[in-house]
Order: sequence, then structure tokens, then C-alpha cells
Amino acid sequence: MGLFHVFRKKKVQLTEEQLKWNKMWELWTEGQANPPYAELMTYQSEVNNGGHVQYFDNLENRGDLQKEMSVLKTILPSKLVEVLEEAHRAYLVSEEDEEGAEEILSRCDELFYENEQEINRILEGYAAKMEL
Repeated sequence: MGLFHVFRKKKVQLTEEQLKWNKMWELWTEGQANPPYAELMTYQSEVNNGGHVQYFDNLENRGDLQKEMSVLKTILPSKLVEVLEEAHRAYLVSEEDEEGAEEILSRCDELFYENEQEINRILEGYAAKMEL
């Protein structure tokens, strides 16, 4: 066959759990996910795409950041609430102390990633309740 191989297209059968997970994200994309899960999904998505700075910048430009953060605090584990609050404090002073704020925000991003499994666990519980 040489360097090129012909592969058959093989249909992958998704589990019910995977289908529900996909449905949850589709609902979020369409703006139909339920609070506080919608806010949690936004937080996770934004931080994964550009860190806490992107999260705060985007919400300041298109939403009510204080309201979003209040909702997040009702669902996040305490460790991640502390990370969110510390990142927000650093974000607020970033213009006066850019270098110091960057260091804190970077550390908060790392702490978020280290504890992201907690967010996934919460979202898996939400997705499990979805009807297909």
C-alpha cells in the first residue's frame, strides 16, 4: 500500500454520558444552560481560552461581572472561590501594578487548572440530569 493507507470511516458510538455532556455544551452555546451551571461553563471556557484576564475582560464588556461572580460563588468549591476573588483583586489593580498583577493572575490561572477537575465533576452532575 505504500505510504498512504486507506482507512474506513468507523462510526464511534457515544455513551449516554458523552451525549449528555455534548448536549449540555450545546445548550450553553445557545444560551439555554441553566444557572448557575451556565455561569460556571462560561468561567471554565473563558479561563481555558485566555486565563482570568480574558474572563474578566469579556464579562466587563458584555455582562454583569459582579452578578456572574456572585452566582459562581454559590457553586464553586471554596478553594476556587478564593482563586476567583484573588484573581479579581489582581485584575482590578492591574493598571497600577501591571507586573505584580500579572504574577498573581498567572498563579490564579495555575491554581484553576490544578483544580479544574472539581468544575468538571460539578458539570458532570449537571449533564447527568439532562434528558436526551
